[in-house]
Amino acid sequence: MSEARPLIALVGNPNTGKTLLFNRLTGQNARVGNYPGVTVERRVATGKLPQAGAADFLDVPGTYSLSARSAEEQVAIRSLLGWGVPPPDLVVLVVDSTQLTRNLYLALQVRELGVPCVVALNMIDEVEGSPPDAASIGEALGLPCVAVSARTRHGLDELKLAIQRALGARPGPPPVLAWPPAVLSAIAQVQPLVSSLWQVEGPRAQALALWALTSLDEEDELDAIPPELRQAVLQARSGPEDLDQLIVGARYAWIDAQGALLSGVQGSRTLTDRVDAVLLHPVWGFAVFLVLMASLFQALFSWSDPFIGLIETLFENVSVGLAGLLPEGLVSDLLVEGVIGGVGNVVVFLPQILMLFLFIGVLEDSGYMARAAYLMDRIMKAVGLHGRAFVPMMSGFACAVPAIMATRTMERQRDRLLTMMVVPLMSCSARLPVYTLVIAALFPPSLFGDGLPVQGLMLTGMYLFSTVIALVAAAVLGRTALRGRKIPFVMELPPIRLPSMQSVLRLMWSRSRLFLVEAGTVILACTMALWVLLSFPRLPPPIDQSEAAAVAWQAEALEYSVAGRMGKAIEPAIAPLGFDWKIGVGLIGAFGAREVFVSTMGLVYGIGEDADEESLPLREKMRAERRPDGSPRYTPLVGLSLMVFIALAAQCMSTLAVLKRETGGYRWPAFLFVYMTTLAWVASLLVYQGGRLLGFQ
Repeated sequence: MSEARPLIALVGNPNTGKTLLFNRLTGQNARVGNYPGVTVERRVATGKLPQAGAADFLDVPGTYSLSARSAEEQVAIRSLLGWGVPPPDLVVLVVDSTQLTRNLYLALQVRELGVPCVVALNMIDEVEGSPPDAASIGEALGLPCVAVSARTRHGLDELKLAIQRALGARPGPPPVLAWPPAVLSAIAQVQPLVSSLWQVEGPRAQALALWALTSLDEEDELDAIPPELRQAVLQARSGPEDLDQLIVGARYAWIDAQGALLSGVQGSRTLTDRVDAVLLHPVWGFAVFLVLMASLFQALFSWSDPFIGLIETLFENVSVGLAGLLPEGLVSDLLVEGVIGGVGNVVVFLPQILMLFLFIGVLEDSGYMARAAYLMDRIMKAVGLHGRAFVPMMSGFACAVPAIMATRTMERQRDRLLTMMVVPLMSCSARLPVYTLVIAALFPPSLFGDGLPVQGLMLTGMYLFSTVIALVAAAVLGRTALRGRKIPFVMELPPIRLPSMQSVLRLMWSRSRLFLVEAGTVILACTMALWVLLSFPRLPPPIDQSEAAAVAWQAEALEYSVAGRMGKAIEPAIAPLGFDWKIGVGLIGAFGAREVFVSTMGLVYGIGEDADEESLPLREKMRAERRPDGSPRYTPLVGLSLMVFIALAAQCMSTLAVLKRETGGYRWPAFLFVYMTTLAWVASLLVYQGGRLLGFQ
């Protein structure tokens, strides 16, 4: 970032129109990255001021206060004070004109820090009754205040002029609050230490002491806090008084004293109240929720299929065309199967990601997402999940890659991690070809005539099985590896409004770009590595050029490859599950993408890589496979064991790649791979060996 341009931070509560105002001031040319040490996005863009020229604007994540007990919540105060990031030259406090009482609490906290500020009194067009007077609010806070509407662009020029004038100006003293004696005593204990540790004095030292008193306790998730400061805060909080309540009460007492500023202000809630009577109803609310989630599921599962098919056809045509231009050999195979195939494995996820974030953007911007989280919180919290986890969990039925990216709507890192650790257990669409192949090959269509549709019930059962296991895993992980303090589910219900398609399209673009640029490079590298395992060492090509000889050579070359040898090497570990080395090769191939299991099995059985779950020859080959004693190799029990393993194992390099990108390291992807693979092996072992004890084969 150029030092010649001033940095202006936009700060405000969630649902105040802050991001839309950011877009209006900058033209939506944001540069997106992460704050140091956390997975919270840091959006910076360049805008124009009337006289100062270009300025950098920072969109700080929405927060109700500066008090923080998680690393994500700490982002706001880090942005304001320049902890680990460049400090802002000016703060624009974005305030919801229809909710002044709540919004002024954050404004008062920022004011206490002594940061140069301008107040943007946003959503002025949504106020019914007497609108708030910007000049009076600015006088009470001691700050310039401008009434604006980011939606209609009203007041934007006046806001830019106010920002221009405030740059470089020294702010006056903050409002004087009547702190209770217990709070003054606690400040006296902590403020000298704050001054010496962070080199601050006066009102800012007092403000940071108050921040420490309301943010640090035995269970906070904050790092880089000096141990002596934490100890001093715990000592100050050890008295009988509830310091949190006293500090919050003193601030709201000052806000309530400004009653003349708040009188007559009423948000346009009449439409919202009527809609909420349905959306929050214990019966009709869930009915609407189920319809919307079914639409989301259908979009990810089926509506994206034509676009996925177009992408697959495009890359197939490119591969065929490139293969026709290049002479047969290693270079041709590398480019066609490794590079082009690897890029195709990345781009093929794009329709699902775009559709997922289209839905998320519309639901979030319209105000429905908060209501759905409210409805689902009672169910989700029973297993330790956050109310917002329902969207990623549902999305996991289509694909874990966009589902993991959808956890960015959750504020706490612990909640995000817990959701990301269980989303891959949901039966994604890539598992469907494996289920279809195994069920069609090894299970009868029905029993008792047509009275019991076995195959349909088996497929339904696998989806129910994965859902139950995911919820159980969330309950276990939430009490062990990802144990965290339970906090009440507090969420503002924003007004119902038409979504801004500009914001929705920007969300779709930013998420898809991040996936293609960052996760996509890892997926491409893994795909090429898998191609190497399946292709080397290479056998001499067959002398016979017939199609049958070519297919037989493919099967022999696969067995001779590193992957084939790995399949034989892992056979002792998977034999107790009922699997042989051929299934082992299929499982290795499935790491690239679970649906690759089917085509890999086609190569193993000499049918060709074009085999799919509808391939009758592949089904017949599996049914005809025999053990040395002449008994069938693949039985319904083996098929059930295989489906359980596929349902639970972490066999998706794309999921691990995007998880590494979202968590910023290899620790959690490694944990996911180990725990899911172990869970899959144990569950498959219990199914197969338990079935044998019961007399099944």
